Amino acid sequence: MRKIYLKDESQTRNLGYSIGKNMFGGAVICLNGDLGAGKTTMTKGIATALNIDDDITSPTFNIVNEYHEGDLSLYHFDVYRIGSSEEMYDIGYEDYVYGDGVSIIEWSNLIDDILPDERLEIMLSYEELGRVVEIKSYGDKYDEAFKNILNELGV
Repeated sequence: MRKIYLKDESQTRNLGYSIGKNMFGGAVICLNGDLGAGKTTMTKGIATALNIDDDITSPTFNIVNEYHEGDLSLYHFDVYRIGSSEEMYDIGYEDYVYGDGVSIIEWSNLIDDILPDERLEIMLSYEELGRVVEIKSYGDKYDEAFKNILNELGV
């Protein structure tokens, strides 16, 4: 696990961009943290790296937003309003998460029991005027991507 301090929104977006550049088909990124901590801002950076030009918004009421015009499809979940993990299967969760696109799951801690073993977990929290990001990788592909991200950031 590694902690990174981000002083503003542009650094959050830039970290997202670096993460997106290092993702691959079938990647799962779990984003957790307080309301307004930067989960959707980070997702915007990831989408930019995947060459997705659409306006990225939080799928709070839709549960998942799909973006297909980039280098890889992006599936952006917000599971804050999910009552149970079982509800995820009703929306085709497995098709997304085990497919060829990149899945970003905001509030993934609410569905911990069905997350893939291999994934990238990111926790965003407030600190002073900025944010602290804790990143943890699970699996060889994610370990390699995480090393590349840290190298790009000079951390």
